[in-house]
Amino acid sequence: MFGGLTIDKFVVILVIAVFLLGPERIPHYAAQLGRLVRSVRNMADGAKERLREEMGPDFDDVDWKKLDPRQYDPRRIIREALLEDPEARTDVPLTIVQPNGESAYAKRKRLMAESAVSGATVGAPFDTEAT
Repeated sequence: MFGGLTIDKFVVILVIAVFLLGPERIPHYAAQLGRLVRSVRNMADGAKERLREEMGPDFDDVDWKKLDPRQYDPRRIIREALLEDPEARTDVPLTIVQPNGESAYAKRKRLMAESAVSGATVGAPFDTEAT
């Protein structure tokens, strides 16, 4: 059922709950459980409606069963990737972008060389008020 919780274990839990709570408090806790289930269902429905509003008409076009993580079979995914035709792939060609100016390293190196020629030192600014 749910993580090893079978029907017989569930019945044992119910019997223990009856003995611990007593017959006078069981209706109160059953009503609380019902309210909890209704509130969780309302939150899930609200989240679904909000998602539907934000996605618009695309919400109905999504194949939700395909996105279910329980449907993923790693062996099938690997098999499909290995059997996939490499010629059918449409890779985007790589383009190398040339920098449009001097790099920060080259600029710093140039400034240090200029300061060495002029005799001035280039370093971090000194704050006399710092502790």
